Amino acid sequence: MAIRRLSILCSHLCPTPPSPVSASFCSSCDHLSSPENDCVFCKIIRGESPALKLYEDDMCLCILDTNPLSRGHSLIIPKSHFSSLEATPPSVVAAMCSKVPLISSAIMKATGSDSFNLLVNNGAAAGQVIFHTHIHIIPRKARDCLWASESLRRRPLKLDKETSQLADQVRGQLSKITCEDGKGCES
Repeated sequence: MAIRRLSILCSHLCPTPPSPVSASFCSSCDHLSSPENDCVFCKIIRGESPALKLYEDDMCLCILDTNPLSRGHSLIIPKSHFSSLEATPPSVVAAMCSKVPLISSAIMKATGSDSFNLLVNNGAAAGQVIFHTHIHIIPRKARDCLWASESLRRRPLKLDKETSQLADQVRGQLSKITCEDGKGCES
């Protein structure tokens, strides 16, 4: 288990595939002094690091993961640098997500998979090791036992006071965020 977790964490640190992507430029990277200058995904986007490109358009790029969890494990990355999902504009998230049906279908057919996981590790505690927003498409086959959690049983949600308070707190946060964005608030 620890070896698999370490392998996941290292999966983005050593890109070595043989075929480079076409040179395009990360629009938000200052090539002289910004932290994005060292971002492996920005380097791939700029054509400075190799990757196996599966798909590219003006907003995003899809590449094979350099240390895949399964054959065909791929990443959809925005061409602009955003460190987290919260920092990524909704239009960019929408552009990335809109490509999932097309790309996942092609990956499943090419790998003979019948399913896939769509995954975003957002923040260090969630396993994010490259702080450039990206979406994982992980092809799956029946009984491949990729995740340890697949052997865990789910338990029914307890409809008690604590759960009700949690729901109220989430709704309150959503209302607060919506008001801060100037959407849906009464004056």
